[in-house]
Amino acid sequence: MEAGTQTARSRALAVLRIRSRALAVAVLPAAVAVVLLAGGSTGHLVGRGWDIARWAVSALALLALLAAGGFALLLVRARPAVSPTVPIGEEAAPDLYRLVRDLADRLDVPAPSAIALTPDCDSWLEDRTHPAHGPPTPADDPDEMAGLIRRHATRRTTASPVLVIGSPFLWWMRVGELRAVLAPVVAGTGPSAHPDIAAARRFVRGLDAAVAVVSAPGRRPVVRTVCAGVGWLARLLLRGCREHAAEMERGVAAAAAERAQAVDYGLRIVAQEQVGLAYAGWDRLLTRVALPAWRMGRWPSRLDAGVVAALTELSRRDRLAEGFASRLGERPACDLLEEPGLVDEAASLLAARLFHGGPAESGPDWSPVDWQEYPDEVVDRKWRTDAARLHRVLDTLGVRRTTRDTDHGPTLARVLDHLTEAPPTPDHHTAPGTPAARNTESPPTPETAPAAGGAPGTAPDPAAGAVPGTASDPAAGAVPGTASDPAAGTAPEAGPDSGAAPAAGGSPGMAPTPAAGAVLGAVPTPAAGAVPGAAPSAAAGAAPEAGPDSDAAPAAGGSPGMAPTPAAGAVPGAAPTPAAGAAPDSDAAPPAGAAPGAAPDPAAGEASGTAPTPAAGAAPYTPPTSDPDTAPEDPPPTDPRSAALAAGLSAELAREEATSSPPRAAAPTPTPDALWDDGALPLFPLQPPRTPRELLADHVTAMVCCAAMDTAGATPGLDWLDGPSLLVKGERATDLTPRVLSLIEDGDPAPLRAWLAEAGIRPEKPVRLV
Repeated sequence: MEAGTQTARSRALAVLRIRSRALAVAVLPAAVAVVLLAGGSTGHLVGRGWDIARWAVSALALLALLAAGGFALLLVRARPAVSPTVPIGEEAAPDLYRLVRDLADRLDVPAPSAIALTPDCDSWLEDRTHPAHGPPTPADDPDEMAGLIRRHATRRTTASPVLVIGSPFLWWMRVGELRAVLAPVVAGTGPSAHPDIAAARRFVRGLDAAVAVVSAPGRRPVVRTVCAGVGWLARLLLRGCREHAAEMERGVAAAAAERAQAVDYGLRIVAQEQVGLAYAGWDRLLTRVALPAWRMGRWPSRLDAGVVAALTELSRRDRLAEGFASRLGERPACDLLEEPGLVDEAASLLAARLFHGGPAESGPDWSPVDWQEYPDEVVDRKWRTDAARLHRVLDTLGVRRTTRDTDHGPTLARVLDHLTEAPPTPDHHTAPGTPAARNTESPPTPETAPAAGGAPGTAPDPAAGAVPGTASDPAAGAVPGTASDPAAGTAPEAGPDSGAAPAAGGSPGMAPTPAAGAVLGAVPTPAAGAVPGAAPSAAAGAAPEAGPDSDAAPAAGGSPGMAPTPAAGAVPGAAPTPAAGAAPDSDAAPPAGAAPGAAPDPAAGEASGTAPTPAAGAAPYTPPTSDPDTAPEDPPPTDPRSAALAAGLSAELAREEATSSPPRAAAPTPTPDALWDDGALPLFPLQPPRTPRELLADHVTAMVCCAAMDTAGATPGLDWLDGPSLLVKGERATDLTPRVLSLIEDGDPAPLRAWLAEAGIRPEKPVRLV
């Protein structure tokens, strides 16, 4: 016997001792009651006090036995969780069953009772010996008792676990590699057949199933109270068994690995490399190729075959993977199946259910798609749908249409002009708050929204939330006497001849944008501690993008490249307040400890948790959460127009999902014969929701692709590693994304326009949308 098996058996006995102690505690009151009753019958324990004790202990013993019996019945009848799989009968894969049985004979272990496939890159043994997992009694059987007997007889004869194989392994691996990978898995049936290990596993799985049963919602108050007590007891026993059960499983795995060393040891080392490669290709295929199709209501019906294509493409691009392509000449493991196409289709549909929550069957809104139809049915439709949504949001924001847009249709030029056109400069002779002044104000964005608690008509600290990179940033240390001097009392106008140096990251001549938390039309006041001629500092709440040639100096006490932090004592969400002792509308004193001439720290009172005001006609914008585990990695666009457009796209997409949500798996009514509950699909979501920045980049890219297809003869394509791709003159366009990001983040259309001109794409031509 292997050392791992002995370790697993000792840990299994520890689990069974916990079960025995729980049983002893349950029968202890009954044992005491028996002693008291026996003492009374023999005349040793007589008297009124002993009589009361006998009745009380007997009642307690009866309640304890009833509770223990109910708990034991719950453990026996509770259905343990079963992994979602595609069952493979022996008639559908006789060669695969023969390979597994031969492998079990070489390892001298019992053969698995059945084989199933899972849409994942993993393999394991799963115990399905519970009565609820057996074959159901035939409905037309006249003798129900005979059917029940046959059912339990089947359970006793098929005690071996089920072998679950990852479906990508069958298509990517060769027959010899699959046998080498399955050797340590099949070897695990030996320790699993040990009576002590099997009993310990049944006890732990029963406790886990009992916790799931009593945690189900929708019960009455009395039943909920009873279930709370049962759940507490089951969790207490699980905590006691946790360490022993984990060590038991480690011992079983060690014993299986030790036994499998004698079978194809050299080939196993090579096969393990293929496991990692298959996992990388499967993950890339799901996230880059399958997910866009699922979002469009289509599910690729040949995902496993797509893994082979993706990994073959990887071997073509990567010189380190060239040796993997030579394996393709050998017999693939999928040849062990009688109908590989049907099995691949079933596994692909199950993958869509697990990772996206799609329905269990095909329908009008949930239909399969072949890889040959993917470019036209998914890529083209996705791009045109996103482009149409982009123009609807532009209409909502009140962006004017060009003459060609009005006469023929939407154009790419409208998007480019909106993201690069400078916002109109308000006239400094116009009184604040008049209709004329309001018409010249740029739409509010997440960066220019009023701060929570800011009173209308007041002049909050413009350093709080100011957008860096504009000529009107009062915190930039404006030179007195220039057009951007805040002391002038008017809205600054930075023109070509104004003499004001542009802020870091900004271009000369850009129109000023109001700071976040500032009232539109109010007179700006200089930042606290601003020194004439000092280097500009980043506004609170905005991370400056200081490049190698940037003149922006870091805040006092900070290091270059670090995002500024609010001043000490700043309360998120509070309106900015003047410094202690400072008169209204007066310059605040510099913060204590600030060096003369140094860039001031961001002002206190940053409205970091305030929801920004959306543009006119747009739905309210939901700010990113502050939870570090759920917060997006990239912040929203810093450009006001890009931020407003991104917020509108997020709201429009949320409305579409709320009104006409994509097909999802409805929560089915649990049936006694169902092996797993699919009411909580998707079980394994692939990606978190896209951030506003990602949404804007995807929609602008989609509009560029539509213009390329309609004006330059480009075609949609499928890249096995990157998903939807644009083919310009038969070659994949790989340099489009950085040019789009330059447009939406920096407002610089030059790289994108140069690319359009080189590819022969005319942005002023109308495009066809969905």
